Amino acid sequence: MVDPIKVYPAKPSKVYFYGTCLVDMFYPDAGMAGIQLLEREGIQVIYPEDQTCCGQPAYTSGYHDEARAVARAQLGLFPEDWPIVVPSGSCGGMMRKHYPALFKDTSDEVAAAEIAGRVWELTDFLVNVCHIKLDDLGEPTTVAMHTSCSARREMGVAEVGPKLLGQLKNVNLVEQVRAEECCGFGGTFAVRHPEISGAMVSEKVDTLVDTGAKEFVTTDCGCLMNIAGYAEKNQKPVTGQHILSFLWERTSSGGEQS
Repeated sequence: MVDPIKVYPAKPSKVYFYGTCLVDMFYPDAGMAGIQLLEREGIQVIYPEDQTCCGQPAYTSGYHDEARAVARAQLGLFPEDWPIVVPSGSCGGMMRKHYPALFKDTSDEVAAAEIAGRVWELTDFLVNVCHIKLDDLGEPTTVAMHTSCSARREMGVAEVGPKLLGQLKNVNLVEQVRAEECCGFGGTFAVRHPEISGAMVSEKVDTLVDTGAKEFVTTDCGCLMNIAGYAEKNQKPVTGQHILSFLWERTSSGGEQS
């Protein structure tokens, strides 16, 4: 469930950046873009180097003891009361929505609840805390957007991506039919049920292609890997990019990553 009442903090001078496994291993450009967008807003970004997995794969597979052991390693990484921003609705949802239940009736219950209350999905943070204003420097283009299930249903940020893209004067955002439907990734779901997952991503790619856009953006790397991977393998005329990379490229001089 999404937060019934979401109380945003004042714009801080510092934030913690929780990078996620998929950003670290497969899409570091998205992580760097997120950091650069925050720094351009005058926010100092602290990246705890000992961060590891949030524990979601084990948790959603039913291995709660193992998930707790992995998640516990994250609880001591954010000692100051700065917001914790996450470039993923999936990992953000795990930390914000499930950490309190995972650690309930344990010695870490209070720490887990405190951490959870400071976790924000990064695009939501940019819009509703930073009140970011974007100046589009890119050429005219048309894109579609896919919002992950976790971003939509757990973090409640489905409207945030379109708000950011709507600030880009040269970007035409087109909507896919059945935009709320899952792409079929679902973490270990894609491994456990490849036939079902494959059918779901096939339909998702077809709906994106039908928009006429040659590119889609998304807030979650799992969805990006699944959709773009299927499209490339099956020679579909659409490519994908994390929304943070897309925003940075279009609003910086040449979009160069440092």
